[in-house]
Amino acid sequence: MKQKVHKKKKGKSTFNKVVAWIHLWPSIVSGIIVVFVCITGTIIVYTDEIMDLSAGEAKYVTPGEHKLTYSEINEKVLQQDSMYAVSEAVFYKEPNRSLRLRIFDRKNVKMFMMYVNPYTGEILKKDSTIYFFFITAHLHAQLLAGSIGGWIVAISTIVFFVNCLTGLILWWPKKWNKTTKKASFTVKWSAKFKRLNYDLHNVFGFYSLLLCVILSGTGLIIFFHTLMDVTVKVAGGDELGIIEKLPKADSNKIPLDMAAFAYKTLDEKFPQKEAASIWVYQVQNLGAFAFTAGKPGLKSIEGDEIIAFDKYSGDQINLSEKTITHAKTENTVWQLHMGQWWGQLGKLLTFITGIIATSLPITGFIIWWGKRKKK
Repeated sequence: MKQKVHKKKKGKSTFNKVVAWIHLWPSIVSGIIVVFVCITGTIIVYTDEIMDLSAGEAKYVTPGEHKLTYSEINEKVLQQDSMYAVSEAVFYKEPNRSLRLRIFDRKNVKMFMMYVNPYTGEILKKDSTIYFFFITAHLHAQLLAGSIGGWIVAISTIVFFVNCLTGLILWWPKKWNKTTKKASFTVKWSAKFKRLNYDLHNVFGFYSLLLCVILSGTGLIIFFHTLMDVTVKVAGGDELGIIEKLPKADSNKIPLDMAAFAYKTLDEKFPQKEAASIWVYQVQNLGAFAFTAGKPGLKSIEGDEIIAFDKYSGDQINLSEKTITHAKTENTVWQLHMGQWWGQLGKLLTFITGIIATSLPITGFIIWWGKRKKK
């Protein structure tokens, strides 16, 4: 009588063991940081909408006959407190919109939005909502620990980025059939906790994979300046940005009114754009006004169009295509990272991805802990 020969089940290949090790142990070490970075990043996604909501009626004014010059507006700001410094000004095309200023309080080291009536100079509102997001953004990028915190976040982000790739390898079924497809693409909500947790990690991890790669990848590009330089170069941009290409300020000349040029830009150059923004702190060192027209957000601008004028003569400065590509590439990286790449749908997908990304180290740890207890 012939004895049955029992074939030994094939164990994991060396490659799969290495991939599993890479996927597990670095994430165990960096898991808490990844959770913190993901949850703070998720909070930031709807910053612009929350700030708009917080501004309320201060966003609107009754139109007058003439708008004040920027110097007159700035004088009104300094009357509030001489330690206030305007870092960004946003000029809106619609005549019933107020002027939005991003103010840095040098005395108390705080930031807030100030809404000003462009016709009268009346301070409509000082909104500190942005300061919460300012702190949250610095927690997200540096843990409020300077360069050391920045490196901790960067290394943890690299681990997360690698985990996305190794996770895809581990998720990939050995055979594609009806059973493996169902297990790989659907969550068994009626299952017990252990199986449900596994599905949440495995299935949601797959669906969020592409955006997780984009978010972590753009985060690394923003942190590592060399990566940003390479990205700009690949996109066809110039090595130097717009600011480096603009003429320096001349103390012997009197500048024209910045506000007038902002509104002129919107009326004549970009009538379809909502607003024109400018980083005021850079203007004092430059002999030019460099405006970005579009829908300004906390860190990037939707539908950005860039234009510059000589601030003494008023002549438009011709910016090369490569120089503009440089600025647009940097803005695109920020848009991808902030979820602004596809309007509200892009933000919603980024927000959901942020929640999933926050959960992945937690569900992954529970899987490992369950196996550890079993062993």
